[in-house]
Amino acid sequence: MGNLIEITSLEQQGVELFSTLTEAQLRNKVEPEKGIFIAESPKVIGVALHAGYSPVTLLCERRHITGDAAEIISRCGDIPVYTGSRELLSRLTGYTLTRGVLCAMRRPTERPVEEIVRGQRRIVVIDGVTDTTNIGAIFRSAAALGIGAVLLTRNACDPLNRRAVRVSMGSVFLVPWTWLDDYSTLRALGFRTAAMALSDDSIALDDPVLKAEERLAIVMGTEGDGLPRETICGADYVVRIPMWHDVDSLNVAAAAAVAFWELRAKE
Repeated sequence: MGNLIEITSLEQQGVELFSTLTEAQLRNKVEPEKGIFIAESPKVIGVALHAGYSPVTLLCERRHITGDAAEIISRCGDIPVYTGSRELLSRLTGYTLTRGVLCAMRRPTERPVEEIVRGQRRIVVIDGVTDTTNIGAIFRSAAALGIGAVLLTRNACDPLNRRAVRVSMGSVFLVPWTWLDDYSTLRALGFRTAAMALSDDSIALDDPVLKAEERLAIVMGTEGDGLPRETICGADYVVRIPMWHDVDSLNVAAAAAVAFWELRAKE
């Protein structure tokens, strides 16, 4: 059952992945192949393992070792499993662990856009969205509602941020994703773009022309500033969700779910 190590100090060597390193340090932009991310809760960790992600070390509340975390520990092989009381682990991490388990895992190698979208008919581009909760929720909706791939601009939140992973309930491991540097790449791959934005020349989400598109990239932006002007101007379609009661917009995660369902590909 793994290599159980009792934590005796908050400065103990080996637990810094869970305590002192920031999300940026875990991501390791200088050497991405050495990057780490943190998955939280047995269910989410289990989804990651099933998707082929490699565990590095576990942090587990003592009482969960033979309980909720037992199966996860057995699946992770002979990696270090640091353990202690609920109170100690909360002091170490700075928050109360969900279901008492964290797993440090290796980040996957970044994949090219061409590989990610190959064979897909509906994808989403997340442009500049930095809220971790929204990122996680968009991924969860994408997985549930048939979106084949997720692309993110470089100024968007990292999908493997701990909170984004948790909110997505592991969906970030189910839908292929990568970073997008240039929208022209999508056009070269045969995608038309639908920018979700409020503008005078927008068309309604249920316009038949959108559903008729063979390959469509749905572009979602931030709630405050929305999509950049150049992104809107460069899109093939500008699309709005019809609203009632003078409500002008939805939360980006809610809007994404509505758009994914309405624009799903025909069977």
